[in-house]
Order: sequence, then structure tokens, then C-alpha cells
Amino acid sequence: MTANEELKVIVREKYSAIALQDKDTNAASCCGATSTSNKIYNIMMDDYTDVEGYTPEADLGLGCGLPTAFAHIQEGDTVIDLGSGAGNDCFVARHETGATGKVIGIDFTPAMIQKARFNAEQLGYNNVEFREGDIDNMPVSDNLADVVVSNCVLNLVPEKPKVIREIFRVLKPGGHFSISDIVLVGELPEALRKDAEMYAGCVAGAIQEDEYLGHIKAAGFENTTLQKRKTITLPEDILNKYLDADALQKFQQEQTGIFSITVYAEKPKDAQHASMVDISDMIQVNTHCSPGSGCC
Repeated sequence: MTANEELKVIVREKYSAIALQDKDTNAASCCGATSTSNKIYNIMMDDYTDVEGYTPEADLGLGCGLPTAFAHIQEGDTVIDLGSGAGNDCFVARHETGATGKVIGIDFTPAMIQKARFNAEQLGYNNVEFREGDIDNMPVSDNLADVVVSNCVLNLVPEKPKVIREIFRVLKPGGHFSISDIVLVGELPEALRKDAEMYAGCVAGAIQEDEYLGHIKAAGFENTTLQKRKTITLPEDILNKYLDADALQKFQQEQTGIFSITVYAEKPKDAQHASMVDISDMIQVNTHCSPGSGCC
């Protein structure tokens, strides 16, 4: 078994257990996968309470943004949600697409698929379906989706460029994505980078922000926009599990940045790869965020 395959097994096992945890436990840890913190609540997640289409029973508290709020979903759209969990973002997307649209959730954890299907049946949503599969090899045809969304999932995948190329493949020409994810500015301490639990907890699997955005450009997307950027602060009682006092002090002094970002990009209408440009030229920062959204 390769290292990437081992990581996938770890994540699948962790998220099978998470499917059975309560929301408070998940929200007080890193993506539900690490030990809970007594010092801070909602380490990663954003508040869905006032979002139309929100389904509390499907919210496991695992997200790090509100990608559906930025995704410009239209009535009748076909939407794919990557790492759909218990279905919350799918149900929010379904509110936007209406009965004439279609929403497909993809998750590689059988327990999550089972939970999401139960929730969809309880809601009576016949146009929301859940498919078991890897998001780096989606069980979806080419050029199918108008919109792709994902909430704090790509950081869990070892081969992120492969996932981004898959997003390009499944989007229709002129389609777009809005994805919330965890990225870094600066290097994590080795103990955090190597710990398998911390990988399943989103942080160790995160890559540098400029590298992340570079993968999007390399896949052929255009009009990349940073829609939201929020600082993630890991509490000391979680960090103490991985770092001794000296390492913790160094980590805090170096001020390594851990961020939740929501990124938007479009597949060209002619579906041709755009020419490579410098990352600094391709990013637009959206300053027109709604009050309280956490935008910088």
C-alpha cells in the first residue's frame, strides 16, 4: 500500500467514526477528527443557522466555510458537492437549484453516504443523490455540472492537483466552482505535518496558499477569485498534544498562518487551457463580502 493509499484509509476510518459523533464534538475539534478542545468552540466551521435550505440533522459541524453562499447557483443547475458528508451543503444547494435542478453528493465513506441518503429521503428530495467514490476519480461523466462546491475536503486528499483536474473535467464549459478549504502561509512544525490524526483533522494535509492557487491555474481555470479568507487559530490544548513547550513557543512566534479560504474559478467556455501567468496576476480579492462573513 502506498503512502497516499494509507492516508486515504486513515481518513475513511476517521470519518466513518465522525458520522456517528454529535455535532458539538466535531465542531470543537479540527474537522471532527482530532481531540476536542476545552478552550475554543467552532474551530473551523461557519454558522449555517440563517442559510436557506439548512438542515440541522445533516450538519455534522465539519466545514470551514459557506461555499454555497458564494457559488452563484441558479435555478435548474446541476451541482456537485465534493465530500458531501451527511448532505448539508447538498440540501442548501438544492434550495438554490429548486425542483428543476439536480444535486450530486460524492463521498468515499459508506457511513456518510448512508446517513446522507436517509436525510434526503426524510426531506423528500428526489433530485438529490449521493454517490460513493473518490473525488480524485469521480463517478461522474464529463461536462456534467454547472457548479461544483466543496467544504473543507480537498485538504484531506493527498493528490490535490488530481482532484482539481477532475473538477475541470466534470464541469461544463463555462461552469464554475466555489470551494472552501484550509491552506497555509509558512511551514507547519514537523510533528503536525507527520501526524496522521492531524492529517485527518485537515491541518497537516493543507498546502501552501500560493501552491493551491497555482494548481487551479495549471488545471486551466480562469477568473480565479479569493471570495473569503479567515484565520484559523488552533487552541493550545490541541497543539500541546503534538508540540513540546519549546516547539509550541517557536510555532507561535513564527506566526505560521492557517487560513480557511473560499475560492471561485471558471472553466473556460471553449474548454481550452488558459495560458500560464504569474499567480499574483491571477488572483482578485473580493472586497464586497456581506457583513460578518469574516472576509479580510
